Amino acid sequence: MKITVSDKAHNWYIDEMGLEKGDGVRFFGKVYGKTEVHDNFSVGINVGTPTDPLATETIDGITYFIEKSDEWFFKGYDFQIEYNDEMKEVSYHFKKQ
Repeated sequence: MKITVSDKAHNWYIDEMGLEKGDGVRFFGKVYGKTEVHDNFSVGINVGTPTDPLATETIDGITYFIEKSDEWFFKGYDFQIEYNDEMKEVSYHFKKQ
């Protein structure tokens, strides 16, 4: 399981969430919504520090991560975060491993 965050998405998180070096962004599954591979679940995010990470990517001192407790949501997929120029926000993609 791997996380990749595009440069444009990384900059969007910094601008939108006021992130600074040393911060972390956690991704997790939450009830309601839809993803490319889940019905009734969507991607949630919060600012935090990894305690038991399943996957991480650190860019400019900011760590993007998924905790092992959220493996059920991401199992079998690599998780890609891109910036959608048309919508002017990030988009999430699940790529089968």
